[in-house]
Amino acid sequence: LGNIRECDAIIHVIRCFDDDNVVREGGAPVDPIADKEIIDTELQLKDLETIEGQMVKQEKMAAAGNKDAKVMVNVLRAYKEVLDKGMNARAVTFDDKEEQQAAHDLFLLTTKPVLYVCNVDETSAKEGNQYSRLIEEIAKQEGAEAMVIAAKTEEDIASLDTYEDKKLFLDELGLEESGVNRLIKKAYNLLNLQTFITAGEMEVKAWTFHKGWKAPQCAGVIHTDFEKGFIRAEVIKYDDYMKYKTEAAVRDAGLLHIEGKEYVVQDGDIMHFRFNV
Repeated sequence: LGNIRECDAIIHVIRCFDDDNVVREGGAPVDPIADKEIIDTELQLKDLETIEGQMVKQEKMAAAGNKDAKVMVNVLRAYKEVLDKGMNARAVTFDDKEEQQAAHDLFLLTTKPVLYVCNVDETSAKEGNQYSRLIEEIAKQEGAEAMVIAAKTEEDIASLDTYEDKKLFLDELGLEESGVNRLIKKAYNLLNLQTFITAGEMEVKAWTFHKGWKAPQCAGVIHTDFEKGFIRAEVIKYDDYMKYKTEAAVRDAGLLHIEGKEYVVQDGDIMHFRFNV
């Protein structure tokens, strides 16, 4: 659980398939809700342990007049109330900025955004099944994300050597893309992440950034000097590049944009940063 505390989000894989060769503990029938609740309970108990460990200390400090401690006590009590009811801490929201910061500083496990991945059989890889629909409904109630993936199918896809073979296999299953690709997209969305691209003669590379970041911040992802000495960014939209095929053709079409410090970088932008340190 210590490793989970350092993560920004949780991907919770849940069994949603029948298979007599894969037996649950005690020979019990497949029960995705019970499996989910077991993990939830473990995380909730760990969060309660964290809160109770902080409560006495913070209450003493608050009684002595410490303003930050008073804020923290309010946050701890709000979290404890929902956790005692068997709910996840993410059910609590705070409008006050000081309370939001205090809540963040606790690093509770059940405040982290979660993506439920329903592991189904191959025949259910496209639309899911009765098990996955139960989890999807619970996810809606929690304000969480859920998706369907067939792990065995993904193993088969990974074993194929060429893109053409993989595409043919997906077509036979009625799938547009692999579950791994969909999982990556869901995870990026969950974490509010996007990608920009840099391209040169020697290398093309994708860089991850937080949605809403401006050009200098994205330049800093490559190197802090790029952000400090940022002058401008030359930007090509991904769709324009795919249409015209080369940077020169995009430039000739008048679609290479020069952007300054206030430009909000968009997903898929192809960037060339100008800087001076």
